[in-house]
Amino acid sequence: MDNSYVIVSGATLDLPQSVIEEYGLEVIPMNFSIGGKEYNYHPDEKEITCKEFYGKLRAGEESVTSQITPLVFKEVFGRFLKEGKDILYIAFSSGLSGTYNSARLMAEELSEKYPERNIVCIDSLCASVGEGLLLYLAGKLRKEGKTLEETAEWVRENHAKICHWFTVDDLNHLKRGGRLNSIEAVVGTALRIKPVLSVDQEGKLTVVAKVRGIKKGMDYLKERLVSDGINAKEQTVVVGHADAPEVAEQLKEQLLSEGLVKEVITANIGPIIGTHVGAGMFALTFLGENYKF
Repeated sequence: MDNSYVIVSGATLDLPQSVIEEYGLEVIPMNFSIGGKEYNYHPDEKEITCKEFYGKLRAGEESVTSQITPLVFKEVFGRFLKEGKDILYIAFSSGLSGTYNSARLMAEELSEKYPERNIVCIDSLCASVGEGLLLYLAGKLRKEGKTLEETAEWVRENHAKICHWFTVDDLNHLKRGGRLNSIEAVVGTALRIKPVLSVDQEGKLTVVAKVRGIKKGMDYLKERLVSDGINAKEQTVVVGHADAPEVAEQLKEQLLSEGLVKEVITANIGPIIGTHVGAGMFALTFLGENYKF
């Protein structure tokens, strides 16, 4: 492993703590409030578990998130720079948040104070488990001994190949959070119709299709993997879920038993993303020829 640099991202990456530790990823906790109480979300769920969060959400409590502030970036980046480490920061999509610009501006300021250090900020144009997949792959490269420059070059060349496919129970959370610019009509849950969404070339969310029921939703995600995946049978993919572990496990088992992929990482969708997608969401992310909208 190349220990001369660290790979940093925010708590939007939605990877299991075990994967974060295995690949030495540095995750900046993120703030949210629900039921009038503030929390910092850490991937190890030390302040609040995902189960507790979705229980509050299902009970009707509203959650509000905050993006990482410049002062937090200054503190986190400064700590690593003082340790003599270079930094590769891979940001949550600029199409959904101003986090990337905050990080980039702070990196420029700190570069003047630490001219001997290298701070690279990359806009992933990815979100949640898509961001997580990109961080996992970057972490693998670092673990294999790739330099910061080599890893950053790979991320720049491949981040647009991260394919995001996910379903939600309805669009209310995304609409309320302003994460969708236009919405046709909120899908009727009584009909068990699930919107299928993806991330476009600008890193923004878009509704692509509607399917009836969970099974059809899983089938659609698998179809996208088969049609769009690059050498999918040799890939490690990420399946994410928002308090829907049975669905995630079923999708994982199907992907493996049908020989569609090599390995599956299953991840909880944390409160930062969960605030905007709601309980019941499930997702599949992989490397592929990204769908053109």
